Amino acid sequence: MPQRVVVAMLDGFGTTYFDQRVTPGLARLAETGFHRRVSAIFPSVTNVNNVSICCGAYPDEHGIIGNSYYDPQTHLAAYMNAAELIECETLFQRAARHGVKSALLTSKRKTTELLCRSTEMAIAAEVPPPELVEKFGQPANIYSSEINFWLWDVAIDILQNRPDIGVLYVHTTDYPMHMWAPERDESRHHLRGVDERIAKAVAVAPDAAFYITADHGMNFKKQAWDLGRLLADKGTPVKFTLSPERDYYIKHHRNLAGCSYIWLNSAGDAGRVREILLETRGVEAVLTREEVAQRFHLPPQRLGDLIALADKDTMFGDLDITYEELPPDYRNHGSLYEMEVPLIIYNRDAPLPPAGEFVANKDLTRALFR
Repeated sequence: MPQRVVVAMLDGFGTTYFDQRVTPGLARLAETGFHRRVSAIFPSVTNVNNVSICCGAYPDEHGIIGNSYYDPQTHLAAYMNAAELIECETLFQRAARHGVKSALLTSKRKTTELLCRSTEMAIAAEVPPPELVEKFGQPANIYSSEINFWLWDVAIDILQNRPDIGVLYVHTTDYPMHMWAPERDESRHHLRGVDERIAKAVAVAPDAAFYITADHGMNFKKQAWDLGRLLADKGTPVKFTLSPERDYYIKHHRNLAGCSYIWLNSAGDAGRVREILLETRGVEAVLTREEVAQRFHLPPQRLGDLIALADKDTMFGDLDITYEELPPDYRNHGSLYEMEVPLIIYNRDAPLPPAGEFVANKDLTRALFR
């Protein structure tokens, strides 16, 4: 039988959190196993990166370009959580072809909707099954640190009592990272709690290989623009603007992101739209669909005509006004400035691919069950 595999996708666990040195368990795995700093996938939002990690592929292969996408039939944004939107095999589907059972554990309901195919079980702590509530108690609210602890307690139990599960994929929530900078006491409490449980998981499953990475980091942000309103104010309205961060969990981020997809009313508007955006404080670049597809390995058919990239301090999304100064404690992601994440592989019993082949978080699982 293939070696048991545990994949930990630690949402929001950028290198600034790993560098706090409050996770001795993870540090030991990094020191005794394989460790590199790698890039996340752009845009640095969860669905894009979670699917990239689970498929071992770029978005131009799997098709996911955000937490939401623009539906040209309805002219509305739709959540990008449907499993059928993924256009290549996931780790779970590859494992199933080898006769290996998989379990998906996640804090977030949306992940079970997106990645459930070919899993033996798919459990979201946000909507826990009654038998697990009876065994482990009711998990904390999705807007908490403690929900991640509950999730890892379930993971440890599966590793102890379900040896038939050959792939265990654990996806936490980044709510603590949105709320607290790495050095805050609340953040350090969360990191220690997760680290202690990962160390216990390693102890109860000494046969398993552990694959650990993150989807993005997190930064403080100072200002936000509604680019649709801005462009209309300037006399050049567009058909649609989309924040790829848009999902169910508004308290995390208010659906703002460090980039924006823009659909034009007319191709002839492109020059003026670009001019207006590049004159706007916080807009770092405006790229065409083709430029973004080539640079970031994204599927062009799902992108806007233009893509605006924000600087480190700026967010884009739907607001009630054109411009807003954000509160001093507001933290978010989605830009090019939240792209550095750790990658750790521990206790793999087969030789690793050459170190130079690990350049992005999606490379974590690329060679598994091929």
